[in-house]
Amino acid sequence: MNLLQRIDNWGEAHHPKWIDVVRIMLGVLLIWIGVLFIQNRDALTAVIKQQPFFTVGAFVLAHYIVFAHLAGGVLIALGLLTRVAIIANIPVLLGAVLFVHTRTGLFNVYPEVGLSVLVLLLLVFFLIVGSGPLSMDAYIKRHPEKGNTGVI
Repeated sequence: MNLLQRIDNWGEAHHPKWIDVVRIMLGVLLIWIGVLFIQNRDALTAVIKQQPFFTVGAFVLAHYIVFAHLAGGVLIALGLLTRVAIIANIPVLLGAVLFVHTRTGLFNVYPEVGLSVLVLLLLVFFLIVGSGPLSMDAYIKRHPEKGNTGVI
C-alpha cells in the first residue's frame, strides 16, 4: 500500500461529518462566485478595451474561471470527483491571491483577499482529505452494484 492509499484510508476513517458540511458550503460559495463573475463582466470588458492584444487570453481566462467555479462548485458540493474539481479551481484561486489583489486592479471584481486565501486553503485541505462520507463518491464506493447497469 503506497503513501497516497494510506492517507486516503486514514482520511476516510477519521473524517467527521461536519467537515462535509464545510465542503458543501465551499461548493455553494464557488458557484456563487462564478455567478458573480458572470454578472460583473464589465471589469473584463474594461481590461479588453485598455489592452486589445489581451482579448483572446482574457476571453479564454474568463470562460475558464466561470466553468471551474460553476462546474467545480457543483461537483464539490455533491462530493463527486471532488479532487478533480479542486485541481481545476486551485489555479483560479492562486491567480486571485497572487494577481487579482494587486495595486493594478486587474480583474479586481472581488476585493476581499482574505476570502480568496480562505477558499484556497479549504481547497488544499479537501484535496488532501477527500470528499468524506456524505458524498456521491462515498455512496458509489458503498454501492458498487448499483453503478454497474450491464450496458456496454
